[in-house]
Amino acid sequence: MIFLFTDFGYQGSYVGQMKAVLAQQVPNQAVIDLMHDAPMFNPKASAYLLASLIPYLPERTIILGVVDPGVGDHHRRPIMVKADSRWYIGPDNGLFNTVIKQANKAQVWEINWKPQTLSNSFHGRDLFAPIAAMLAEGKQVDGKELTTDEIVPVDWPEQLNEIIYVDHYGNAMTGLSGEQMGATSVIKVEEHEFMFARTFSEVNKGEGFWYVNSNGLIEVAVNQGSSVESFGLGIGDRVEVL
Repeated sequence: MIFLFTDFGYQGSYVGQMKAVLAQQVPNQAVIDLMHDAPMFNPKASAYLLASLIPYLPERTIILGVVDPGVGDHHRRPIMVKADSRWYIGPDNGLFNTVIKQANKAQVWEINWKPQTLSNSFHGRDLFAPIAAMLAEGKQVDGKELTTDEIVPVDWPEQLNEIIYVDHYGNAMTGLSGEQMGATSVIKVEEHEFMFARTFSEVNKGEGFWYVNSNGLIEVAVNQGSSVESFGLGIGDRVEVL
């Protein structure tokens, strides 16, 4: 399967054009919209968000990831990553760095293959989608192998103490794992403090709290409400554990 992970949004033609390329080249291949509302122009937040989704995807799949504010810049390389059993195709801007760090084994290639026509602003359609199709067909893709030290270096931590995503309910996902977090811990975002609850129904309607979401990350929510509307939370807000 090919999974699409982008910040394109669901309006406009961008997602449809990428799917059209895949449909022409691998018509029998399942293509799944993993998400198209990844944090816009924000490879850092998107990297942690993407990594949290990977354990729930099948092995031996292809993830076509495009959060690419540097598209068209000659210094921004297109890369392929094989991390454990999965392939990733997209820009070398840190988007796959968290996946690489968390993998048991990872290999990286700079993509040398070029299409006949390559637009300056839509490499998702012209470059990355054809590469995903080639990999789905089992074809060899022309590329130069890199060490993981040669990709764009980022000093991002293993976990990110920031809000990385806000869903349409207004729940604010952080880059912090809830695996070792205690139920007595207090989460502070900006000037707001939140106590733990196991799930929404354990707090009163309109009350804010933190919980461990289905991806294993700490999330700040409001029962039948929005953390954005109630507390003004947003992507990039710093998170403290008290």
